[in-house]
Amino acid sequence: MNITAFMNLMVILVPFLLITAVFTRMTILELNLPPASSSSNETKQELQLEVTIRKDALEVGDRHSGLIKRIDNVKGYDYKTLSEVMKQIKSRFPDKLNATILSEPDTSYDVLVQVMDAVRVAEIVQAGSVTRAELFPDVSIGDAPVHGKEKSP
Repeated sequence: MNITAFMNLMVILVPFLLITAVFTRMTILELNLPPASSSSNETKQELQLEVTIRKDALEVGDRHSGLIKRIDNVKGYDYKTLSEVMKQIKSRFPDKLNATILSEPDTSYDVLVQVMDAVRVAEIVQAGSVTRAELFPDVSIGDAPVHGKEKSP
């Protein structure tokens, strides 16, 4: 049996397929659960940054002092404004590394990833080049508290 023609085909085909193959790169992001409750030795002065994803807005706040900024959802979430708010908070608390993202149950995966990216890093343009600055890289994810519903007796 003459397999010379088949071997010639394989010698050409295998390198061609290896060169044109697209190799996927998977990125894994380590996430933490938010703490169950505040410890008694924790100071009330420390910022406990929370970003809450609601249907109608993104709410940036401190667990102890309340709402810092509400970014309304007009025609989609405004991730640029969220990133600017995160930069302002980082400038006031440069040593702070963790943040908690709280989302409602029907939040889409894409929205959650976009918010996580805006909280973790910011793109800064310097001298015509874009650099990435670290904001709050230690991200925890949890469920958002029920908004606007009060229990009646």
